[in-house]
Amino acid sequence: MEFRTKVELPAGQWEIRHSDKLMLWGSCFVQNIGKQLSDNKFTCDINPFGILYNPMSIAKGLEEIATGKTYTETNLRFDKGMWYSLMHHGSFSSSEKETCLSKINERIRQGAAHLRQSDWLIMTWGTARVYQWKEDGSIVGNCHKLPEKLFERRLLHVEEIVEQYRILLPHLRSLNPNLQIIFTVSPIRHAKDGLHGNQLNKAVLLIAIEKLCNLFSYCHYFPSYEIMMDELRDYRFYADDMLHPSSLAIEYIWECFTQTYFSQNTLHIIKEWDAIRKGLEHRPFNEDSEAYHIFLSQILLKIERLKEKLPYLDVQNEIALCQTRLKK
Repeated sequence: MEFRTKVELPAGQWEIRHSDKLMLWGSCFVQNIGKQLSDNKFTCDINPFGILYNPMSIAKGLEEIATGKTYTETNLRFDKGMWYSLMHHGSFSSSEKETCLSKINERIRQGAAHLRQSDWLIMTWGTARVYQWKEDGSIVGNCHKLPEKLFERRLLHVEEIVEQYRILLPHLRSLNPNLQIIFTVSPIRHAKDGLHGNQLNKAVLLIAIEKLCNLFSYCHYFPSYEIMMDELRDYRFYADDMLHPSSLAIEYIWECFTQTYFSQNTLHIIKEWDAIRKGLEHRPFNEDSEAYHIFLSQILLKIERLKEKLPYLDVQNEIALCQTRLKK
């Protein structure tokens, strides 16, 4: 007997290949999936603004990337010795204004180039609750631990999300007609408003995505939220805070993702690369031994053969690492 509810995966409808370029936006859950993709040698640009949780901030970030916005001092704030942007993660902040602007504008430039070449745009929405900056009513991407009195917090309406993306998505497709879009809802529970509030929050996201997928044939939904809620409902699949998925749960959802979007050939490449990666991570007792040098030479040969089959793979760092170790 099957003692759990299996989520039906939309397998076989679309295929992601190693030759594709991907761009990922959203919550920390997209960071986890993005790392899996990058580790398995897919070409990815992950969160050019840093982690963003709500769909409106993600939409604004995408629009700024698409239009090639240049940030200036007027787009920054200065507080407690740091320059920062309310749209960006704290990793962009700096005590030097020019450094902050340089980091922001360089990532916008990189992101704009990648977006125009991307085959897949993957968005993970984490929450429909937003913080609006009281000074001008704008929805911020990051509060930077500023006092709550400076913001108004509210729950988005389904209609305003759909309207924002009804304009944005055709614009993105006009820049890149081959772009396919995958939406997911983060399985991370936002318990600040209580568990009922979290369900209302996720319901807004799910309904908005359903409407967008019905509007646009190039929009698709991957059920990461349902996998966590229905298949992995046991608390052993949660981290210590009982809100975030554990590493085991993330690995399982990744496996579901591979079953949905990867062909057998792509899975075989991933298996090949995994063997190479584990070989590179192996550190012997004696790095100068002849046996280890033979081992490294075999790994280098495997990398070069894989590169011959898939010339678009970025394996230069791994080749350089092997060559450096062989010279010791």
